Amino acid sequence: MAMNKGGRKALGDGKREHRIMLRFNTTELEQIKGILKSYDLDYNKRGVVGPFLRRTILNREAAEERKLPEMSANLIYQINKIGTNINQLVTVARSKNLRSPSAKLDAELERSNLLLNKIFELLKEKLA
Repeated sequence: MAMNKGGRKALGDGKREHRIMLRFNTTELEQIKGILKSYDLDYNKRGVVGPFLRRTILNREAAEERKLPEMSANLIYQINKIGTNINQLVTVARSKNLRSPSAKLDAELERSNLLLNKIFELLKEKLA
């Protein structure tokens, strides 16, 4: 077996093959530079930003309260049907060259929004 002469350690199974590209605007980049500076890290030094962001992201706990509640397959199916019905109404309105939706359509949309909000509130109560 050949001896390791030094240099970079082999990553083996830990080799990073997948890449995610992030783009930041000027304000966001300045915020990242400020965060790096607070940790006494140099933004311009090669190999600093990637590992820092990786550790920051991977060491965070997932925010449980921000997750959407689990929904049953039937509920998801019904919500999709509502969306399909709305799309069909819009298609009919466009084909008849109606420029503004009727008051009836507005009332139905409002009613469906209220029902969806009630469903989400009930799901939150059930999970709490």
